[in-house]
Amino acid sequence: MTQVLPAIIATSYEDLCDKMSVVKGIVDLVQIDVCDGKFVPSETWPYIGDEENHFEKIITEEQEGFPFWKDMYFEADLMVSNPKESAEKWILAGAKAVVLHFESSPNIFEIIKELRNKYGYVNDSVAGVEIGVAINVDTSDDVLDQLLKLNENGKNSIDFVQFMGIDKIGYQGQKFDEKDYQKIKELRKKYPSIIISVDGGVNFDNYKDLVKAGANKLISGSAIYESENIKKAWEDMSEN
Repeated sequence: MTQVLPAIIATSYEDLCDKMSVVKGIVDLVQIDVCDGKFVPSETWPYIGDEENHFEKIITEEQEGFPFWKDMYFEADLMVSNPKESAEKWILAGAKAVVLHFESSPNIFEIIKELRNKYGYVNDSVAGVEIGVAINVDTSDDVLDQLLKLNENGKNSIDFVQFMGIDKIGYQGQKFDEKDYQKIKELRKKYPSIIISVDGGVNFDNYKDLVKAGANKLISGSAIYESENIKKAWEDMSEN
């Protein structure tokens, strides 16, 4: 069964709550797109629409938790220019996983090492958090080799790879770039056990081909949220 995560692009705290409420009871994990208007042109909550400082309250005040924290987990896709600072804030907010974009910093390897040293691995630490690395369509898979080599603890530095299926990241409803099929196939052959996620342009025309190529985690926004029956859409995409 393929893991399918609804992708949420929130324009405000209220919008975030609304979109999470729609999938409550259907999924146990969503991905929240975090865009700062610098690394990518678009902006999302909490960079906009947070006049009451909900995000700061979530990470600094014990009395306010993340929306629906009792009902589902979330991972944060950090399309930001300050990935380390942002990752730490989202981990404090309760993220099950954070996705760092390879192109967002020239020091991405050092950032991942620092996060691992501080928060550990999921199975080794109470504070452990999954770390994924996203790469753009035109970025060579070779950059992942250093991250997927086993370290001195016999573990990979990252828990999963996320291929971006579109050129203009930070926006939904775009056409999938078919170059990713070959990229997925090559990485799957090279690293048989790694989780390969695909985000951007994932829909009902291509999800089966993505799984066939080697993807085992799909992130889909428009295809799920714009469907007539969200529960059925999620179930159909998951069962393959």
